[in-house]
Amino acid sequence: MSNLTTIATIGSHEGQTITLRGWLYNLRASGKLLFPIFRDGSGTIQGIVPKAAVPEEVFETLKSLTLESSVIVTGKVRADSRAPSGYEIDVENVEVIQRVADETPFPIQLKEAGVDFLMEHRHLWIRTPRQSAILRVRATIMRAAAEYFDTNGFTRTDPPILTPAACEGTSELFEMDYFDEKAYLTQSGQLYIESTALALGKVYSFGPTFRAEKSKTRRHLTEFWMIEPEVAFCELPELMELAENFISHIVQTVLKHHQADLKVIGRDVTKLETIQAPFPKISYDEAHQMLEDAFEKGLIENRHTYGDDFGSPDETYISNQYDRPVMVHRYPAAVKAFYMQPDAEDPTKALCVDVLAPEGYGEIIGGSQRVDSYNLLRQRILDHNLPLEAFEWYLDLRRYGSVPHSGFGMGIERAVAWICGLDHVRETIPFARTLNRIYP
Repeated sequence: MSNLTTIATIGSHEGQTITLRGWLYNLRASGKLLFPIFRDGSGTIQGIVPKAAVPEEVFETLKSLTLESSVIVTGKVRADSRAPSGYEIDVENVEVIQRVADETPFPIQLKEAGVDFLMEHRHLWIRTPRQSAILRVRATIMRAAAEYFDTNGFTRTDPPILTPAACEGTSELFEMDYFDEKAYLTQSGQLYIESTALALGKVYSFGPTFRAEKSKTRRHLTEFWMIEPEVAFCELPELMELAENFISHIVQTVLKHHQADLKVIGRDVTKLETIQAPFPKISYDEAHQMLEDAFEKGLIENRHTYGDDFGSPDETYISNQYDRPVMVHRYPAAVKAFYMQPDAEDPTKALCVDVLAPEGYGEIIGGSQRVDSYNLLRQRILDHNLPLEAFEWYLDLRRYGSVPHSGFGMGIERAVAWICGLDHVRETIPFARTLNRIYP
């Protein structure tokens, strides 16, 4: 395997004979020339096969080869500025591992197919260059997210997937039998990582979360991945600084390592190059006034009601006023979760922040300073009609050495959609789970 390489690193082998293992993505012929395109999971590359330059058996094998047949290809790497990757391979030999039968051709052809068909064949659709590129970017976003916290003194901690109660007291829960009790798939690891933050100082969790939202919007999945940091002795201003530096790190890491993939996806990278901290910061009141002014000028169709949360059209308008994420802070406490600390200067407001991505991608981060008073938290639980007994352990965190602490959550899929410039979150995860889809 010493001379085995990948398409992603093929530029370092110019002029050398290398071996690739992968699949035939596409093939076109022009007289006595074949132009196969191979993929290996790291990218695609075009091969050149003149009939006179290879044994007849190799030429005929390639000429009749079906798409997605698995192969081992040997050839010499040659620079070519016309090629998408800047390189081509002069094919010398092809060994077929498994040939796709003529009777059952690969169903995902190069021509456009409907969304339902593609999702029904998602296990095959992810082989196409654009979908593979999205998944590679996703992997780097996840790696960069963990890297940021690991290098800044955070300890990763793993909250449970099965929980006895809702984190935010909503009804959007997947309920299941747990022996003689009821359990729920987690909506967030937040309550649990609050406890580990008070043990370890700075922590984060990274895992799947579940919300039984009967929503068909382009922003919603029923199963998605969330990264959630939590920091002891941290108040809202420090949390906002953490969030903007975190997002900047992720975007710049993707730009550094995935220019080719972003080109395949069709992303305008100039819209990502501006994503550097600090981000603009506005209060809920300022955001509401922005919407009020826009409505008066006829720029938006519906008037926002003061005191309500922002809907998707509201978030889109607000974020479109900026070339980078905007941080909206201090929402009305009445529309936020029970665990958010009220603002001492105006107790009707919560010390919280939502980070809205530009280009209409909406909220990608939601966070807050947490209530640190036992009496206040207990009252908030009762005010939200939540079962007090289910939160006794959570109240313990305020009985024994409570401190100001803060955290946020970022949904990976929304971040991927924004960074890749995708129309729908269904393409951001290998196998999307939505209101109407649990197959394959």
